[in-house]
Amino acid sequence: MSTSQLEHLTELIVVQDAFLATISEVDPAAPVPWCGTWQVYDLVVHLAKIHHWAAAQARGTDATSLGRGPFELEDLYRECASELRATLIELGPDTVGSTLDGRGPASFWRRRQLHETLVHLWDLRTAGGRGLEVRPEVWADTVDEVVTVMQPRQVRMGRLSQLPAPIELAAADVDRTWRLDAVADGPAVAQLRAPASVLALILWGRVSPDDRGVAVSGDGDLLRAALSEPLTP
Repeated sequence: MSTSQLEHLTELIVVQDAFLATISEVDPAAPVPWCGTWQVYDLVVHLAKIHHWAAAQARGTDATSLGRGPFELEDLYRECASELRATLIELGPDTVGSTLDGRGPASFWRRRQLHETLVHLWDLRTAGGRGLEVRPEVWADTVDEVVTVMQPRQVRMGRLSQLPAPIELAAADVDRTWRLDAVADGPAVAQLRAPASVLALILWGRVSPDDRGVAVSGDGDLLRAALSEPLTP
């Protein structure tokens, strides 16, 4: 399934509902160590505020302050998730507002918030010792967003340098491959092969390329050095 075939708004609603349903199942003081010093409370507040901010960006307006809390987590997240989905439904995919790359269609936020929510749903459920099952086609689109949107933007903003040579990413459970830093000439000097979910979580700094089930070939040192960089904000 290609990016154009994935119904980002439908998938966003699914992962938002799963996130909301999980909040009450996890201790708000549980650590989220792959997010620095965050606890679950911080994670939920962050995603709620990101939904609120993204809704304003889609409308082309400034987000109002939600205050500093303390917040009742389920109520806060429910309100902000509902605001985002209602805004995106009302605007439709083609209404022009602000995106991370300047002016662009509201459909940008359908995709961006799907993957923001999916990664943080993994954070929340993993912090609570729970698993997560999401179709590999959705995770593959998370990989695609990093490769085509997030990593190039990080380079443009001077947050990391272009790779000296491309790296190939291959999903073991869907028929998709990507070239990380595709602007570089020549063949890929290393390959990372794993399920799409694992590729996505590696790119987002949640798991290691040295974990079980990940196959690395070629220049492993260059690959690991590249993956240690801030490929996403």
